[in-house]
Amino acid sequence: MSTVTAPGRRTHRRPDSTLRSGALMASGSLVSRATGFVRSAVVAAALGVGPAADGYAVGNTVPTIVYTLLLGGALNAVFVPELVRAAGEHEDGGAAYTDRLLTLCTAVLLLLTAAAVWAAPAIVAAYTDYGGAQAATTVVFARCCLPQIFFLGLFTLLGQVLNARSRFGAMMWAPVLNNVVVIAAFGLYLVTAGTGGTLTSGETRLLGWGTTAGIVAQTLALLPSLRAARLGWRPRFDWRGSGLSRPLRSAGWLMLLVLTNQLAYWVVTRLATTAGERAAAEGIDGGAGFSAYGNAYLLWAVPHGIVTVSLVTALMPRMSRSAADGDTTALRRDVSSALCHSAAAVVPAACVLAAVAGPVMAVAFQYGRTGADDVAVMAGALTAFAPGLVAFSGQYVLARAFYALSDTRTPFLLNLVIAGLNAGLSTVACLLLPARWAVTGMAGAYSVALFAGWAVTGYVLDRRLAVPAPASAPGPAEARRSLWRSRAATALARLSVAAVPAVLLGHLVAGRAAAFGPLAAVAAGVAVVLTVFALLARPLRLAELEAGLGAVLRRLRRRR
Repeated sequence: MSTVTAPGRRTHRRPDSTLRSGALMASGSLVSRATGFVRSAVVAAALGVGPAADGYAVGNTVPTIVYTLLLGGALNAVFVPELVRAAGEHEDGGAAYTDRLLTLCTAVLLLLTAAAVWAAPAIVAAYTDYGGAQAATTVVFARCCLPQIFFLGLFTLLGQVLNARSRFGAMMWAPVLNNVVVIAAFGLYLVTAGTGGTLTSGETRLLGWGTTAGIVAQTLALLPSLRAARLGWRPRFDWRGSGLSRPLRSAGWLMLLVLTNQLAYWVVTRLATTAGERAAAEGIDGGAGFSAYGNAYLLWAVPHGIVTVSLVTALMPRMSRSAADGDTTALRRDVSSALCHSAAAVVPAACVLAAVAGPVMAVAFQYGRTGADDVAVMAGALTAFAPGLVAFSGQYVLARAFYALSDTRTPFLLNLVIAGLNAGLSTVACLLLPARWAVTGMAGAYSVALFAGWAVTGYVLDRRLAVPAPASAPGPAEARRSLWRSRAATALARLSVAAVPAVLLGHLVAGRAAAFGPLAAVAAGVAVVLTVFALLARPLRLAELEAGLGAVLRRLRRRR
């Protein structure tokens, strides 16, 4: 694997360069999410949110579950720090090390994919209690979608190699092609076969293989960037004594972390599908099962994917270099910066989701077989999810700081708090709440679990980074400065003060504008929320928010 940087040389990116990279990825993620909503709307129009939609949702989610459970988490968290370290320590710039790591991971992906396709019925049975035709349809969906495991892994492998070399755009833009392919597949179904009834075997395979084709296209979309970066991969099987033991140990802890997440997700999936069947048996209008929970989650995670993931992905190579150099002061500074900049966008976004949950779900999903009752259930789940968005993004930033330190054991132990609370509180919600609102309670349970996990993770990371820095770093007093007294903590507190009137006024105005349609309600609610934050930015000294608003205004003036 050829490299752009010279062997052994560390290239430190300036903060403005990192922000530009983050902006490039955010724009790609924004387009990807926008096309993703079109995709979700087309899927909802074709399948609704009833049993057929639940079968597709489970079948299409299973590949991601299996991939993430056994390999995906390790690739995402371990790859960049290890490649950055190898580029700085190895005489060939880490080329041979990268080749060996790619070869090993690709071989594991092939074996994993083959085993998963063979075990599809058992996997579906583990996540649902379906029987009869519903189980058969879900298994067909799963068998068509499980080959995605290989291509998901290959996409992550190649994307992380590009990220380690500060080439971030392709990995964020490629999912757009994936969405276009899936939209085409479901559009074909709607035009040629969509009857609104039970899916035939051929229709099931059309939708399943069409979804897999999107992942294949997404992976192939990375090839031009790999060629432009002059990255060539030569398979190498000389793994013994090559230094792969450390990333493999780190991957082991991450696999345990993902396992705990998936155990919690298994509980949520079983509870949500059971709630959906219970609601159907009671004759309750509106899908109140797993697909409603999943659709709300999909919309809820958009700001995190656009803002936090983009920003931290751009920062990760720099954080990894700081950690490799033992410069905890620089690492703490990057963590604080990431928290500040992500919160400046994520907190207003969470307020928007809470204020306009009903109309925004109607705009996104009220088509075809999805009616007003279905939208009401999804809106309730989105409202319950909304506060947790802040903790979700904050937890993501803090966890990546541990990964930059090549410490995957601590995040695993800390994640037990989130997974345990999520599973336990979701079970309580499902048992105590009516079937129609069970998924709303489960979404709220996840938000509570995220805040608890974020608080514990922040405490542990604060102690980890509060040790004296190397002699080359600033003095001991600065090295021991706490994250709790950093500008990130202050910014979050001030943003929280602005959030209260923003949500209340936004919800009130959106309700008044609902008479003009859901799109008008969304526009009115969003405008009010953003206006409240803009008006309070200066009195509350929200520096990152003021800077973002100023940049937008300057760009608008230049266009005029």
